Amino acid sequence: MWRSAVAAVAVVAGAACAEGDSSPEAINVATTTSVEDSGLLDVLVPAFESATPGWSIRYMAVGSGQALELGRRGDVDAIIAHSPTDEQAFMDDGHGTDRRPVMHNEFVIVGPPSDPAGIRGTRDAAVAFAAIAAMGQPFVSRGDDSGTHRRERSVWLAAGTDPAGDWYAEAGVGMADALGIAAEREAYTLTDIASFLYASDRLALEILSSGDERLVNRYSVILVANALQSEGASRFADWLTGEVAQQLIAEFGIDRVGRPLFMPDAAAQPAGR
Repeated sequence: MWRSAVAAVAVVAGAACAEGDSSPEAINVATTTSVEDSGLLDVLVPAFESATPGWSIRYMAVGSGQALELGRRGDVDAIIAHSPTDEQAFMDDGHGTDRRPVMHNEFVIVGPPSDPAGIRGTRDAAVAFAAIAAMGQPFVSRGDDSGTHRRERSVWLAAGTDPAGDWYAEAGVGMADALGIAAEREAYTLTDIASFLYASDRLALEILSSGDERLVNRYSVILVANALQSEGASRFADWLTGEVAQQLIAEFGIDRVGRPLFMPDAAAQPAGR
């Protein structure tokens, strides 16, 4: 389902009408559910639309795999994803014209405070996963071909485990819903830290394993080849990697959870073209 920042669009449209201009042109963006579930889009989209009269954002929050597929089909103008290997394949196949780093955080393993698998404080995610599997403790997987799901599968591979059985559930949902299911079932799950912290006051879950270097979670913006709104997509990418947006990203989360939920990355080396 396509979404937009209605209030911000109304402000921009109102200003345009006052100046006798036409309504803003929509840029179609596919973004990961974690960017929406963390609340970051509620900040970035209105700020872009306010700063860039003439353009509005329509976005669809899906897993990275589906976002990239929408790009392959030419259904979107830009993509925000966090599945670097798949993003590079997308670029190598000629489906994207530019890929730029935007921000990063980390994936963490959360679970019930009682921690029956005994993984609390474990930095090696593969060791933690192996312990969960060995004890048959409930684990909820996104199961949706998202960046999170693909990273989870890479950890299972590193753990030498092919998860299967009644203890392992593939939910086929976004991050917020997967966290809700894990809380209801007193289960473990892999999550980006932003989505978890944003909703942690509603969840009977705790961060039990973090700090594994293999779980750095990098987000990029990709301009889709042959986009219908290539100019608008380019402006959005420029703004997203510019000073104002990067500062908004650096500050996001401090007022709610006392710490940033993402670290800006636009000053990093290019992700790839």
